[in-house]
Amino acid sequence: MFPLWNIEAARMKDMQAQLEKLQRNAAECALIRDLATDAKKRELFARLAEHLAELASAVEQTIGEGAGSEISPDLPPRP
Repeated sequence: MFPLWNIEAARMKDMQAQLEKLQRNAAECALIRDLATDAKKRELFARLAEHLAELASAVEQTIGEGAGSEISPDLPPRP
């Protein structure tokens, strides 16, 4: 069986990868928004960029909350 901290570390790594993907996608949508000549496309990509940025913020907050958690039965308690 894998130690719990290895599983938790893998989850954090996965969440970090998802965060980076959301941030990249938000930046790409913002770039497309800035380059779009059609008003409807500008509006669409502005909404997409904003939504992806909000999702990235939520994931980042979750990662921050998870980093503060030190509960792991496989590790001895810290003094």
